[in-house]
Amino acid sequence: MTQVSFLLSILSAACMIPNHIHAVDTTSIPTVSSIENELTYDENGRLASYHLVFPLGNIAKNCPAIETNRYGIQLAALQGEALEMVFPGYDDSSDQDSPCVAACLERGAERTIAGYAMPDKLYDASTADVSFGSWIVDNCAAVEVCLMNYVDEEYDLENYWIPPSGEEPKLGQVLKYGERNTKCFNSYLGHKFQVKNSRDGSIVANYTVEFPMTLGFGQNPRHKQDIQPRQFDGTIRSTLQSEWEKKNIPQRTFSPLGFAKGRLPNDVFAAMGAFYYNNRQHKQIEEWKGKGVFVNWWESDVFFIQIPWHMKDTWQHRLADIVSAWVGIPVEQTVMYGLRQYESGARLLTHVDRLHTHVVSLIVNVAQGNLSQEWPVEVFDHYGRLHEVVMEPGDVVYYESAKNLHSRNRPLTGENAYYVNLFTHYRPVGEGDEWYKLPTSNGSEAVMEAEGECRVPPQVVSKETEHLGYGRVKCDDPRLGRNISPSLFVAKSHEDLIEWWERTAPAVITSNAIDMDESEIQPYVDDDDEYADADGKDEL
Repeated sequence: MTQVSFLLSILSAACMIPNHIHAVDTTSIPTVSSIENELTYDENGRLASYHLVFPLGNIAKNCPAIETNRYGIQLAALQGEALEMVFPGYDDSSDQDSPCVAACLERGAERTIAGYAMPDKLYDASTADVSFGSWIVDNCAAVEVCLMNYVDEEYDLENYWIPPSGEEPKLGQVLKYGERNTKCFNSYLGHKFQVKNSRDGSIVANYTVEFPMTLGFGQNPRHKQDIQPRQFDGTIRSTLQSEWEKKNIPQRTFSPLGFAKGRLPNDVFAAMGAFYYNNRQHKQIEEWKGKGVFVNWWESDVFFIQIPWHMKDTWQHRLADIVSAWVGIPVEQTVMYGLRQYESGARLLTHVDRLHTHVVSLIVNVAQGNLSQEWPVEVFDHYGRLHEVVMEPGDVVYYESAKNLHSRNRPLTGENAYYVNLFTHYRPVGEGDEWYKLPTSNGSEAVMEAEGECRVPPQVVSKETEHLGYGRVKCDDPRLGRNISPSLFVAKSHEDLIEWWERTAPAVITSNAIDMDESEIQPYVDDDDEYADADGKDEL
């Protein structure tokens, strides 16, 4: 069966899922006044299922509801505080004359922000170009699924769709081995699949689509344990020298310091948090062999959760607006990478990103837990002053990623600590690869020499207590902001970067890495190489 035939079969089956649109007695639908307190949440405070929600008085006349037996979707009629949260400014005094409005709230969204829906999850009959029933199918019941094969390097895995009609399973995706051969396709809530090994026809897994999913079958092998302590020191030193040289190529700046801290819009954070929460058990070890030393993969495993292609595109377009607002000019998307999950002991070497595509960027903290100390992102401003920015889930850091050195040299600490980030990159619209040769705009000039001094809080008495000073350093010059490192470190050469890497090294170096000689580690131009999307997406 061809990919087109397979997807057409799934689309046809979607029409077989009960989808009768009719006026419903509003008394048969739960009435909700508080999103946070009256919807169904799991033990972790996450929305337990998808919810299709409407203004209470709007349903009967203008907003017919779908039958409640659609897989994985509950109904709720909103009033009061819940209505205002999901549909701000909605006038419920004229419900009977209002066009249908509805929202699909995502399973896995955190309780306090579960009522914030992304634009594609909102329906308004006065502006929509599709029917209400079609919107429910396409924007609430339809989801993406991404699959990876870590079972067999020699033989492909085969993904079979099991039709609800009882017909024979239909072959869909053929999965070659490895992360770069990830396959993504469109499916619907409740659809069932079976994965077989083409070597012998054995069943590898059965699964049901419950939400946008990234599934890996088998495990990317863990790194072997034969690396010697400090084996890669030479490579790290030469890498830091190279990164220092690269950061000096662009002279143009977009902001006084080269970075700023911000916050995700609630709807974006709800969507990202839901995707991570739903797929948190599906992480795979990120493939780093031969990719350099930017992440200390030989000391701490780094994990990856692939984002489905359409979801990635939707997020990146939305985030482009807030990046444009920060730099003051329109930007276009280039690359989004993640989700990457760092765990206890992780370090990220000081570096800059790709000159031509990673011009202005966002770091998004999606989730974190079990940290014994905060794990700041380190950004060197245009003068070389080190800033250490503490992030909470939902925080973003804007940064000029091709120019400003950034890192997390301090190790992530805490038993079973984890820290989940998304990285998204942009460049100015219409300026192409030579953006850096254009002059700096007025108001974006770098803060070089600062006035006065900076003082660390009295609790910081040694290197071991510097974490008590994050965000608390007081500077006479307000242009420096509040994130100057309590170390007051300044980098003026690549030797300073080496000093910072050595200064922040943990006292005991553990090892669980691949058996490789340092000569096998090739210089790598970037820390966040992107996948070839064109090879991974099935199009209908």
